[in-house]
Amino acid sequence: MGIVRAICISERKGTEKHTAERAEFAEDWGIKGDAHAGKWHRQVSLLSLEKIEAFRARGAEVEYGAFGENLVVEGIDFASLPVGTRFKCGEVVLELTQIGKKCHSGCAIFQRMGDCIMPREGVFTKVLSGGAVSVGDILEVMEP
Repeated sequence: MGIVRAICISERKGTEKHTAERAEFAEDWGIKGDAHAGKWHRQVSLLSLEKIEAFRARGAEVEYGAFGENLVVEGIDFASLPVGTRFKCGEVVLELTQIGKKCHSGCAIFQRMGDCIMPREGVFTKVLSGGAVSVGDILEVMEP
């Protein structure tokens, strides 16, 4: 079980995401208003709060959304879970479709720090059931 600590969206690809207190998730689409939503397997990205904090402890000054993540969740190590894992947050159901991604060489975080956690620690999901998610909501790992 985890707690949603930040929701991040961007209206255009290639721009840093900004935080929001609440977001609407659309089935088989993603977060309404987020540039990365669409009919594909990477509709919503998740990153563990603990991984962000460990990266900050190494001297990185990064805000929520800097890695392109949609949800920052405390209490779940996403990269340790298998593809196919499902999560529930209120009425929203997400399914893990990909762990990590190739980081493009122009990533500002990598250029500044020599490392980026999203390729190893970030995960991607598709929306199986839509609804609203707010900061402070509980995100549960569903039993298989």
